[in-house]
Parts: sequence; structure tokens; C-alpha cells
Amino acid sequence: MSTYAALLKEGEGRLLAAGIEEGRLDAWYLFSDCFSMDKGAYFLRMNEEASCGGAVSRFESLIEGRCRRIPLQQLLGNQEFMGLSFAVNEHVLIPRQDTETLVETVLEDLKREQDGKFADNKDRFRILDLCTGSGCIGISLAKYLDRMPFQIILSDISREALRTAEENIRRLGVKQTCRTVQSDLFEAFAGEAFDCIVSNPPYIPTKDIEELSPEVRDHEPRLALDGSGDGLAVYRRIAACAGEHLLPGGRIYLEIGWDQGSSVPELFRAAGFTDIEVIRDLTGKDRVVKMKIRRNSHV
Repeated sequence: MSTYAALLKEGEGRLLAAGIEEGRLDAWYLFSDCFSMDKGAYFLRMNEEASCGGAVSRFESLIEGRCRRIPLQQLLGNQEFMGLSFAVNEHVLIPRQDTETLVETVLEDLKREQDGKFADNKDRFRILDLCTGSGCIGISLAKYLDRMPFQIILSDISREALRTAEENIRRLGVKQTCRTVQSDLFEAFAGEAFDCIVSNPPYIPTKDIEELSPEVRDHEPRLALDGSGDGLAVYRRIAACAGEHLLPGGRIYLEIGWDQGSSVPELFRAAGFTDIEVIRDLTGKDRVVKMKIRRNSHV
């Protein structure tokens, strides 16, 4: 039998030898999850023999998975986003802090502009989350929009991704305000219009995907990453149709790659969108484009 300290040290060594830069930290997260220990408990028990064979086997299996460059979040089955814990797996993009800029921008605008607007209106404010994946954008909005009636539709082409989003809807208690629809962008929404459309579409050029880390390249869904030749294919499709699905005064908010702060706005400007603004993330990189449609031609 090994002590807890020996198990953790062995796990750290294996991850570092496999080229995991944050091997020590990752080993700790896996250890803490397997043995339900915080740092305080570990230091009190580090020299004890690890007595739970099932937990030891699970820890060794997770270390092996991490050595194969399976993302830590997939091994643990969750990722924190906007202060909430989301279930994640190989079918969805792992939520990233960059995307919090999108959610925070929408929340700031809606809470500022909609105060009082719906006080005497029974109609719900309708939000469409395209390419929802885990549902982290739409569900976070549902958790933090608390002063107006709203409905959020989480849409994705992937049935497996929607199952994960549905798990997160249940997990985070937003079944009253969120529902899922399988759709290739606007395909399932003929005749429908929304007050707000949000999306983190795939935007990485195909040629750049092979240069990504193994965790992303080999273990996150290619469908959620690959933006085709120049990374703009999905933006073009959204720009061509979004105007038909926005109600008067409605806005669209899109996450973009750090180098797409000119190309994406130009696509939407050519499609008749106006009031285009690019928002930077905490690192100062272009991250979100928000805009309105010049002619609200909703059907």
C-alpha cells in the first residue's frame, strides 16, 4: 500500500514526464476529487496509507487519461463558468473564461436597457443561443437575468451536445426558462423571431486546428472548433439569415477569435447590420461583436 503523499507524488511525476506543464496542479485536482480531500485534510493525512482501493484505482486511471492528454475538465466531468458548475464531456466545447465576456456584455446591456420595460408586459423576452454546446451561455443568462420574464432556447446541430445542455438545465435549475431545439443554425426556426441572439460559433480556420494543443485538437469536438477555410464560414451563414429572426430593436452578440475584430464586423455591415461594436476581453483582445439589423424584416 502507498501513502497518500506517495500516490500524489507519483501522479505528479507521471504527468510532468508526459509533458503536462501544470502536472502538479492537475494531479492535485484529480487526487482531491478521488479522495474528497482539501489541502487541510491532505496535510493531516498525507502519511497515512491510502485505504480505499476503489479511489486509488480511479486516481491511477485518471492520471493515465491525463497522460493521454484528455482534458482535466473531461476527466472530472465539470467546468466552472460564470461562477456555475457545468457538466462537460467529449461532445461539447469546454467553457472558457473568454466566453464570460460575451455573457457579461449581454447581461450588462439587458439589465440596463430592459429595466421596467417588461414590468406590465406578460410577453417573455426571447433569447436564442445558437451553437449552444454545453449550454453555458444561455444557462448563465437564465441564472442571472432576474428582473424580467424571459425564455431562452438553446440550439445546436449535435444531439449529443444538446443532451449535455439538457443535463446542465436540470443541474442548474432553469427548466422553467430554458429549452433545447436541435437545429442547423436557423433551420428549425422558420417564422420565429427573437429579442436577442447569442452565439459562440466555430471560428478556427481549418489549417490552424492541427496547431492546437492535443487536449483541444484530439479531444474537443471538431464541429465546435472548425470555422472552415478562413474561420468565417458560420459567421457568413449567420449574417445571411439573422436579420429575419430579430425583432425590432433586437441585438445579436457573437464571440469572435482575437484576430477577427475587423473581418466579422465587415461581414455583418455588408449584410445590413448597424450599431456594430467590438468588445475586448480581460486580456485586451477583441472577443465579442454586438450589433443590430438596419431593417428588421422578421417573418
